[in-house]
Amino acid sequence: MDLSNKPADLPTVEELLAMPEEEYMNERQRAFFRWLLLEEKRKLMENAQQTTQHLAEENVATPDWTDRATIEEEQALELRVRDRERKLMKKIDEALKRIDEGTYGYCEETGEPIGLKRLLARPTATLSIEAQERHERMEKLRAG
Repeated sequence: MDLSNKPADLPTVEELLAMPEEEYMNERQRAFFRWLLLEEKRKLMENAQQTTQHLAEENVATPDWTDRATIEEEQALELRVRDRERKLMKKIDEALKRIDEGTYGYCEETGEPIGLKRLLARPTATLSIEAQERHERMEKLRAG
């Protein structure tokens, strides 16, 4: 997580984690996570722009079929990565909406706080660790 261009008025990670539990998801914490999510979204948009430029530049006819196959495989991989990033962007937009609605940081299943450490690791999280683990156990049971 690159915090080098974080505005000075936002708390540091250390300040965030040092805040009392009863101040969970206060205005400064929500502002921090809004910035974090918007920063991630900005990076994803830059990646998409670079991919578009990259694909346009590489769309030149290559006479050697092995070179062409390599280029096409690299392009397919890049497009798969961008598709995953597109899905992440949707999750970021949903998280930003939850910040606006005042539900960000709370488990959508139990209503309990997700926790700052988990949100720092995965800002788009919608479930507490316990709820996520329950979901994963249920998925394993269904798959098995």
